[in-house]
Amino acid sequence: MIADLGFGALVITFVISVYGAAAAIYGGIKAKPEWVESARLAMLLTFPLISIAALSLIYLLVNGHYEIEYVSSVTSNSMPYYLKVTALWGGQAGSLVFWSWLMSAFASAVTLRKWDRDREFLPWVIVVSLITLSFFVMLVLLFENPFARIWRMPSGQFIVAMLQPAGATLASMRDGQGLNPLLRHPGMIVHPPMLYLGFVAFVIPYAFAIAALVTGRTDDRWIRITRRWTLVAWLFLSLGLIMGGRWAYDVLGWGGYWGWDPVEIAAFMPWLTGTAFLHSVMIQEKRGLLKHWNMVLIILTYSLVIFGTFLTRSGVLSSVHAFAQSAIGPMFFGFIGLTFSISLYLLLQRWDSLKSEGEMTSLLSREALFLLNNLLFMGILIVCFWGVIFPLVSELVSNQKVTVGPPFYERATAPLFAGLLLLMGIAPLSAWRHSTAKTLGRAIWKPTILAALVGLGVPLALGVRSWPSLVGFFLVALVTFVTFYEFWRGMLARHRTQKESLPVALLNMIARNRRRYGGYIIHLGVVLMAMGIIGIELFQQETQGTIPAGGSISLGNYTLTYKSLASFDTADGRNVARAVVNVEKNGKPVGELYPRRDFFFESQQPMTIPGVRNTWEDDLYVILVDWLPVSSQGASFKVYVNPLVNWLWLGGFVFVLGTLVAAWPDKESELEPARARRRTAVTVEA
Repeated sequence: MIADLGFGALVITFVISVYGAAAAIYGGIKAKPEWVESARLAMLLTFPLISIAALSLIYLLVNGHYEIEYVSSVTSNSMPYYLKVTALWGGQAGSLVFWSWLMSAFASAVTLRKWDRDREFLPWVIVVSLITLSFFVMLVLLFENPFARIWRMPSGQFIVAMLQPAGATLASMRDGQGLNPLLRHPGMIVHPPMLYLGFVAFVIPYAFAIAALVTGRTDDRWIRITRRWTLVAWLFLSLGLIMGGRWAYDVLGWGGYWGWDPVEIAAFMPWLTGTAFLHSVMIQEKRGLLKHWNMVLIILTYSLVIFGTFLTRSGVLSSVHAFAQSAIGPMFFGFIGLTFSISLYLLLQRWDSLKSEGEMTSLLSREALFLLNNLLFMGILIVCFWGVIFPLVSELVSNQKVTVGPPFYERATAPLFAGLLLLMGIAPLSAWRHSTAKTLGRAIWKPTILAALVGLGVPLALGVRSWPSLVGFFLVALVTFVTFYEFWRGMLARHRTQKESLPVALLNMIARNRRRYGGYIIHLGVVLMAMGIIGIELFQQETQGTIPAGGSISLGNYTLTYKSLASFDTADGRNVARAVVNVEKNGKPVGELYPRRDFFFESQQPMTIPGVRNTWEDDLYVILVDWLPVSSQGASFKVYVNPLVNWLWLGGFVFVLGTLVAAWPDKESELEPARARRRTAVTVEA
């Protein structure tokens, strides 16, 4: 009964979505507001309907209805309730329902805003949102139905179908297979939802961009409307990537946080274009430039969101994150091609009306440096895209699927990331419209000297001689000093003019220009993350060995002594092999670590849980690889020393804080004078 209710809600949602899109198109073309209003109400109705479907599926998951094929494949009696709920997005079919649920929530939320000034956008925002939603609901209904039941035929054969086949009886299943062990982690609660929220939220800015192209309203109004939506989407996607890195660090047992896996890259690519878009829209708002470029970026971001979902769901590429092979791949490919072609057609139709209101007059101006920043992001995107699709291209050409590994990505993107750090240090000191080498040099020479003293002097004094790491530390120091210089300069100016104390001046300065100083806080988060990345990528040490009980293995300043190993079964269906390792640093005891391997009886799969000693200097990361039948005979360990890696996680927190500050909305009345001044300046220049 519950399964029928959920499936029926999805069917009605699909019908209403198609109707709403058609009504919005008709109302928009014929200028019939009553049809547009009907479409708006239809879009609002999709959220409660898909909520019924999603909650029905959660009920089936939590209550162990194993006659439902999806429930049987992703849950089991031994799983805790929180994992049974998160199993909603733990498999192919459920994740598509969850994607659709979030899409309907965002689409409904956007229709609740005040549309008095932007009524012409409304029908086309509805069209884009509902077409995207109806596509995902269609995939669920036709290809990945999470409510399909398991039926036993008279011959004893099992069949998965929504409706009862002739002569079949409903299968009675006492237990399910359970989630993949790698997904049985608290990260399952937050990582996939953050990524999905980021993906779905980027649909809204894209919808407004298409609305602007259709209506011919190609000023920067659509950008201002969607600024908060874009920042929210970017925040969620950033959080998803950071949390995914932490999850990988905790459970995948490779000693790192990022493996350049195809599905990791699939989520990273829309983040690249979204970040470039956030930078370049500031140029359009302040100078009326890069209108074509901003349209291209948001179209690319939407296409990459769908492409990333396609890579994860289709199983076309091998990945620890991807779901199994599925028939939905061609449908995704067709939808990407169709939406990209329509977007490109509309862009070309409005190309002439998207001309810039001014010109870029200086190669060292802030807008020119922002454009160069965008080009570097696009360079990283090209590397990532080529690396992801290369296995498909190689299979088409040679009938062999050849993959590219981390060394390709690291060598190709490292100079581009270094260039981005350099621009983060230079761009804040450049001026809008016109900047010369002389004025820029006058502003940057002090931070550069400080960066050289700290970023080069300190590592050299500590014995670092690797030139890539020295360049990295110098750039990190440069961005840090420039950013603090900008805070100090603004705070001091306000202290002098407003007669406020320095702390009050700092807080008021940030509050008056949240977007700018929120961006600077994000930059500080980036440099902290860069510190962690430089540390683990360039200075990581590792070793592996088999040692008897009481034996030792050394790495760097650490000595590890294998003490004992215990193997026991748990109530939730695992066999746990847990080693006890004593740790000394520079000859002094610093504690014990407990690396272990969990073997799940249901899925017949193991999971490695490292023992980790965290400090701001480094992480000692110990993996239990194997052990002899009699534990006292010995065990094999893989050991890593990961310098500075915890600065990566700290940088993530600062990064999120800066995004929240930047996303906090300014009053519309505060923004209008600045835009009026910009338009006046452009008129005078012309």
